[in-house]
Amino acid sequence: MTDSAVARFVREAIVEPDHIARARQDALELGAAPVSAAIGSQIAAAAAASGARSIIEIGTGAGVSGLWLLHGSPGAVLTTIDKEPEHLAAARHAFQQAKIPASRVRYITGRASDVLPRMNEAAYDVVLIDADLDSAIDYVAHGLRLARPGGTVLVPRAMASGRVADPVARDVLTSDLRGLITETLASSSVVATLSPLEEGLLQFTTRRA
Repeated sequence: MTDSAVARFVREAIVEPDHIARARQDALELGAAPVSAAIGSQIAAAAAASGARSIIEIGTGAGVSGLWLLHGSPGAVLTTIDKEPEHLAAARHAFQQAKIPASRVRYITGRASDVLPRMNEAAYDVVLIDADLDSAIDYVAHGLRLARPGGTVLVPRAMASGRVADPVARDVLTSDLRGLITETLASSSVVATLSPLEEGLLQFTTRRA
């Protein structure tokens, strides 16, 4: 069976909840590219497996990834950061439509590079990084600081639309992402894995002391 056939089977097998599908449509109309349903289901499973109570998301979009995270951990509190007020407004609407209590979502408007240094260290069970790929390495460093011992960091789109796997691709961003992935997978301080499905998902959990 070819990789494309496997990917197609997975895409067709994933069942996206109606409220997330509606948010996806809104995101596409807004131009805020959402994570795929396949990646969404993986981050939901990661959040569920961690028993997450506190989640921080770098890059809100229109709320699709946040909804998937809360689908996996319905009792968690989500802090979500985005520099675009329009995106945050769309996400707020999506969470309201999904009947998620306002007390379970904290919205922060601002550039992640400005906001993250002010966030509490070791305070989050799950850190999702879905913002500017050019700053992914810096955000991962922040993610490691923000994650509690045993916490999980999730980086969707890590394969950069497949460029990372293309040995011919030598641009700075692709080379940086390639280095990030290989160094993370080789690190003894985390337990890491890379999913090649769709846009890719780099996932790693910090080891407890």
